[in-house]
Amino acid sequence: MIGYYVHHQGRGHLHRAVCVARRLRVPVVGLSSLPRPAGWRGEWIPLPLDTDQAPDAPRDGNAPSAGRPEDGDDPTAGGRLHWAPRHHPGLCGRMEAITSWIDRARPRLFVSDVSVEVALLARLTGTPVVVAAMRGDRFDRAHRLGYDIADALLAPWPEAVPEPDWPQHWRAKTVYTGAFSRYDGRPRPGAGDRVPGRREVVVLLGGGGADVDAAALREAAASTTGWAWTFLGGPHGRWVDDPWPLLCGADAVITHAGQNAVAECAAARTPALVIPQDRPHGEQQATARALATAGLATVRMSWPAPREWQDLLDRTARRPGGRWAAWAPGDGAQRAARLLERLSGTAPCAPPRDLPRAVPGAVPQAGEGPCGSL
Repeated sequence: MIGYYVHHQGRGHLHRAVCVARRLRVPVVGLSSLPRPAGWRGEWIPLPLDTDQAPDAPRDGNAPSAGRPEDGDDPTAGGRLHWAPRHHPGLCGRMEAITSWIDRARPRLFVSDVSVEVALLARLTGTPVVVAAMRGDRFDRAHRLGYDIADALLAPWPEAVPEPDWPQHWRAKTVYTGAFSRYDGRPRPGAGDRVPGRREVVVLLGGGGADVDAAALREAAASTTGWAWTFLGGPHGRWVDDPWPLLCGADAVITHAGQNAVAECAAARTPALVIPQDRPHGEQQATARALATAGLATVRMSWPAPREWQDLLDRTARRPGGRWAAWAPGDGAQRAARLLERLSGTAPCAPPRDLPRAVPGAVPQAGEGPCGSL
């Protein structure tokens, strides 16, 4: 059995967990403050919130929340953790729920996507831990602790564009799956009716907070000719449960640089203009730089001026969408699932051949699983 912790900020962590869980051939249990997602086949353990905010309020998953205790309460434990406020009943309740489930279920492996505190808690029970890696500056003491204690790091990006300056002991236990999303393997819809002379651009802002206001979005749309704008998420857009047809039908997508949003654009093979938003640890800026280095998207590090939009969209639309295969090969979730099965010692005895690399020092040890050592 595998435990899978899903952070409640945004929807990217949840989408990623669902993608992997659907491809696992062993039981998996989700643990989260988010509601059980549709289609989740295993058990789902609800966790109390450790903040006074509702899920999906715009904050980073590893950053202190609004409504937090006073800074004198030291919720970071002297900078060693990201969020452990003293005497918070929600924090105590969620940690008790996790450890109680581990004690009952005795999982072979625990996945943290993503919380340093939860990863550390699971490891302190003696349970092997896989941590979902994130781009950006992860050299603060809390992130170093989380990455150091992990048995493996799961990087949902290609090995060809690694994070610079990672220490060798992190690289040695990292498995690069390439980006993956809920749309991998989904057929593209047929071409709908198009208005002659008009091109479609979709602005994908998501649910994790936006750095641009509605006025700036309206101004951008008004500054172009021959482009029809559709806004999804953010301060000026609507929420669509399934944006796949819109992404596939667009001539270009404007998106932030969140892992999930970029992965969905890549799955659609639609040319993209990527504009990173401000997030702790520079996560989105790091992703944008990687995309620019690989030549996979048009990248602007800040919101363009109105006069720039026409040329940016025209240039972006000319990009070959097939280049996205280098970022999202289409089998990333499958690779992640096979990795977790092998680390938990529950893989079939004929080892899968789709892992990009072995993980030195990974558990289980020889003789622990049905197939012996890795």
